[in-house]
Amino acid sequence: MKVPKTEVANMVMVQDKHTGMVLVQDKIKKYCGISFPGGHLEDGESVYDSAIREIKEETGLDITNLISCGFFQWYNNKTGDRYFIFFYKTTDFAGELVGETGEGKVLWANLSDFPPERIAPDMESFMPMFSDNGYIEAYCSWNEDERPRDGESWNIIYR
Repeated sequence: MKVPKTEVANMVMVQDKHTGMVLVQDKIKKYCGISFPGGHLEDGESVYDSAIREIKEETGLDITNLISCGFFQWYNNKTGDRYFIFFYKTTDFAGELVGETGEGKVLWANLSDFPPERIAPDMESFMPMFSDNGYIEAYCSWNEDERPRDGESWNIIYR
């Protein structure tokens, strides 16, 4: 019998408080399209610390004062696997932005500037997590044969 696995990831909305623009990444690997930067938790690391590390690796920026915005959980109803993504936001950053990494281009932008077909999967569903009146938890059951997209069949807990 296969032991279910659990994956933990993070995503951070870094916003420039002077311009209102947000830091986005045009990801070209597994999770393709325009999204906020983030990545996976490493062994022995807290979720918070993984977010700080991932932003440094993917953007070159040092971030501080992260505010937790909630999380999404996917449960594979065939294998028992779980995938969590924790969301944070901050306006506190320093350093020099890199233009591109192996993950894709990094730039300051208004999300409304991008056509919907360029936005990464589920980003529309994630966006309310980053607002003050958004939701704090969302849960979805799925498997390889049937996976809800963009809010379909989510069990959502609001603030």
